[in-house]
Amino acid sequence: MTHSIKSRIADTIIWIFVLAFTLSCLIPLVNLVAISFSDNAAASANMVSIFPVNFTLSSYEKLLSDSQFWRSFMISVERVVLGLIVNMMLMILAAYPLSKSSKQFRAQKVYMNIVIFAMLFSGGLIPTFMVVKQLHLLDSIWALILPGAVPIANVILLMNAFRAVPKSLEEAATIDGASQWRILSTIYVPVVLPTLATVLLFTIVGHWNDYFSALVYINKTSNYPLQTYIQQLSVDVQNITDPQKLIEYSKISNRTLNAAKIVISTLPLLLIYPFMQKYFVTGIVVGSVKE
Repeated sequence: MTHSIKSRIADTIIWIFVLAFTLSCLIPLVNLVAISFSDNAAASANMVSIFPVNFTLSSYEKLLSDSQFWRSFMISVERVVLGLIVNMMLMILAAYPLSKSSKQFRAQKVYMNIVIFAMLFSGGLIPTFMVVKQLHLLDSIWALILPGAVPIANVILLMNAFRAVPKSLEEAATIDGASQWRILSTIYVPVVLPTLATVLLFTIVGHWNDYFSALVYINKTSNYPLQTYIQQLSVDVQNITDPQKLIEYSKISNRTLNAAKIVISTLPLLLIYPFMQKYFVTGIVVGSVKE
């Protein structure tokens, strides 16, 4: 009986903690959404909590009526699609041989040391920029994709997932005459699908949220992806001198505009995450338990 009461008290405390943590994550997001739908005066006076005050769509109308917004949006979509294909192919092809033992792949330790060294000691921003410039990739979509095409942390995560695949499956396929390409595509990849989904989510979020790469490698503002475009828009608002534009922008504030930017830029990820969430925990812990 005493144990039951202690258990209930512990469960109650845990539920209260989880509820408080959930609200601490949700309330700032709800507040941002409310600010984005509120007018300039209410947002500037900090009158907005979790509901919009003097509801208006001015910030969204400003963002969505801009043709550059849609161009930048499509550039971001193109970057995510191309980056996803390149990253996943390179990560799988790097992780698969590294998951083999030194008996199967004699140079495994050498390559593994190179990978770890590259993860700990990167070349830095200036050498990377010089390499991209020498390859004539500046102002192209590939300048945003190729410098980070092989995320080492994701390769190690995928490598551990490959190592957790039962060796008996590979041995049976080898006896049947399957090649390494067939073993990889028909056995390893389907078995580690949760980890692939997790890595895929990391890759999508990384490409979608990155704005700094375009500031470094893209000179034409018309070629900016969405995150860089909305970051620059905030700067541009502060430098407007045209009276007509000042009147237009007086209806909105930097605060409401920034809130609208955050809402729009996070919306695609919020739509994708529920479909990927079921793989997330499984994908992270695969390979962490040893028999």
